[in-house]
Amino acid sequence: MAQLTPLGVPVRSGRPSSRLAQLTVPSMAQSVASTAAKASFTQMTSVQPIVSPLASAIKKDPKLANNWKTKSVAELTDAEIIAMSDDDYMNDTQMAFFRQKLVALKTDILSNAGETTEHLREDTVVVPDPADRATIEEEHALELRTRDRERKLLKKIEQSINRIDAGDYGYCDETGEPIGVGRLLARPTATLSLEAQQRRELKQKMFGD
Repeated sequence: MAQLTPLGVPVRSGRPSSRLAQLTVPSMAQSVASTAAKASFTQMTSVQPIVSPLASAIKKDPKLANNWKTKSVAELTDAEIIAMSDDDYMNDTQMAFFRQKLVALKTDILSNAGETTEHLREDTVVVPDPADRATIEEEHALELRTRDRERKLLKKIEQSINRIDAGDYGYCDETGEPIGVGRLLARPTATLSLEAQQRRELKQKMFGD
């Protein structure tokens, strides 16, 4: 069994070689048939975004560079993680910070899935008005599509947590280079650096592969 640090991250003896080896919402009707349908639509539209809109805009503040040394992982902010020295990239503190962020995302997704099941169960009553019935069906379809996207994201979250356990998290699958703290804050499940991602997207556009 791998030895763990006080932060719960496996002790790593240098950078693993496996990094290179693995080298339109429908409009609402004026009258909604049931209170449950309203709650369903409210929950669906209030899902927290997976990607933080401010993460990529955070500036590196040298004054915050050493805050991680005196704070617990739970107290650290995105700005303080970005301010850390490049020499501290993916140290135990950063690993524990991103594990915490990924686990929180996983918990939110599982909670939303449970609420969707409850909403669908509550809305089984037959609604006589065709317009109201169509509205409820559209709400359900949109919410189910949202949950399907989150289900796929859940798999990526699990894979990212496993990468943290293996010590591979934060490094590009194709090049082995650091993905970067800023990109990981914006997309914690990223497995490619920005440059590698752009190359892959360009290849897909050119060859459809």
